[in-house]
Parts: sequence; structure tokens; C-alpha cells
Amino acid sequence: MSQSRHVPVMLQRCLDMLAPALTGPGAVVVDCTLGLGGHSEALLTQFPEARLVALDRDKEALRLSGERLAPFGDRATLVHAVYDELPDVLDRLGIPRVQGILFDLGVSSMQLDETDRGFAYAQDAPLDMRMDQTTGMSAAEVLNTYPPGELVRILRAYGEEKQAKRIVSAVVRERGKEPFSNSARLVELIRDSLPQAAKRTGGNPAKRTFQALRIEVNGELSVLEQAIPAAVKALAVGGRIAVLSYHSLEDRLVKQVFAAGAANTAPPGLPVVPERYQPRLKLLTRGAELPTEEEVAENRRAAPARLRGAQRIREEAE
Repeated sequence: MSQSRHVPVMLQRCLDMLAPALTGPGAVVVDCTLGLGGHSEALLTQFPEARLVALDRDKEALRLSGERLAPFGDRATLVHAVYDELPDVLDRLGIPRVQGILFDLGVSSMQLDETDRGFAYAQDAPLDMRMDQTTGMSAAEVLNTYPPGELVRILRAYGEEKQAKRIVSAVVRERGKEPFSNSARLVELIRDSLPQAAKRTGGNPAKRTFQALRIEVNGELSVLEQAIPAAVKALAVGGRIAVLSYHSLEDRLVKQVFAAGAANTAPPGLPVVPERYQPRLKLLTRGAELPTEEEVAENRRAAPARLRGAQRIREEAE
């Protein structure tokens, strides 16, 4: 258990962004991506009057962060759930509205470090990639059973992989001989099927394919499409939301939801804009904020992070 894996990304910036909403008594803050509990622990420490609700779909993460957050007693409520289930979770807990919400969409560093989970392409491991290992298809099943056209679509859409066709035709040829089970074989196949020029750019050539498989296996983007609007809806007026994303697909989705909430939706030409057309959100970031160079030097996992924040300024239009 190396300490380096516990460094939460852009931690102070997230706390500062949420702070104005969390200082009052009775404030509730939701950590939608508990992981190892780094952000949650800091939220409970910095805002001693706040109550925390934290979600994770990974039972092992819940167990470990439960130990870490035990000193905070009943101020912390940990729930086994995917973040698009937030409305149901709050409903069950009898919490109508919350003051703060944090999403850290990076794969938990624990999952990257546990070799037997198959998230990382740097070491050989079973191709699993499920964040909740009790349900759904593994990455190996996706590789071995999806039709070629569907695999190409996934690599292009979720991995932004320009060489998707080459990689998939090699996968289809090889899976016919023997089904895929481990990551090393896939990494080698990707290296062998890429042209020289493609290998020279942007780190490990397997990175984009692994990202695409991870998103597909966990339904990450479809979950996020439901989760961000639901989270915005759960905010009380004055409440704040901060979202850390790690690739352009996630960041674009968050940007669109925030931009829609911050837009005036009145038909053009109205002399006075009625309340129901007024923006519901105020953006707290100009574009996406990036980690500092110092932070990236200390924690390389912060490098791709993009932070966006918004504040709830009005109720939903009826």
C-alpha cells in the first residue's frame, strides 16, 4: 500500500470551490465517487458541521474507506451504489436537497494498483475491468464476443483510437485461435498491429484501447449522462457541484450539462425574461481548470484532470 496512491487530485481546489456552501450547520455533501476516501476525509475534516453521504460501486473501496472514515462516526454514510442512483439514495436517506456534490471520475487509484483487476496495461493481469466485480460483463467477454463493427465503434467513440480497424481485425483473428483472458496478450497485439508512426506518439499505445474497454464494461458515459443532471437537480439553491474528469468525452458531457443549466432559455425578443426561463446555474470555472505543474510533478495521475464547478442559483422551472 504505497502512500502515493492516496493523493486525491486537485484536493484543495475542490474544497475551496465547495466551501461557501458547506460552512452552515446541517449542510450535506455527497462524494459520488468515494474510492479510497481521500476527498471524503478532507471534506469531513475541513467542514466539521457537514454530514457526508458517499457512494461507490466497488465493495472493496467501501470496506477500505469505511475503516478510514470510522473516526467520523455517524457523520459519514457510505452507500454501495453507482452515482446515477443518487436520487434513490437521497430518497432512502430522507434528504430532499444537498449543499455540495463532488465527482472524481478517475478510476480509483486502488483499482489501477490492484493487479488482479486488469485496469492497467503496464502489468499482466486478467482482463476484467469491472468496478463492481459482482455484476456485468468483463473486458475479456467484450473482446471475445462483441461483433467486429461494435468493437470498432467502442474503440473510436470511447478511446478516440484512430487505428481501431487495425486493432479490431487483429483481435478478431487472434480470438478465433484462443479467447483473450489476460492484458499482456492484448497489449502485445496492439503494439504489433500499429504502424510505426502511431507508436511514437502519446505514451503506451494500448492506453486508448484500455480506456475504451473500461468505459464500455462499466457503462461509464451512459451512467454519467444520467448522473450529472440528477446531481444538479439534487442541489439546494446556493449548493455547489465540482466535477473532476480525466478525458475529453467526460469533460464535454459535464460542460454541456453545466452550460445548459447556466443558459437563459427564453424565446428571443421578450422584454422581461420570466423566472422559468432564467438560468438555474452559475458557472464557477471559466472553461475547465487544470492541475498546477507542481501537482502533476508530485502526482502524475493528476496530469489529465479537468475541473468544472457550478452553483445552483434558482429552483427548477415548474
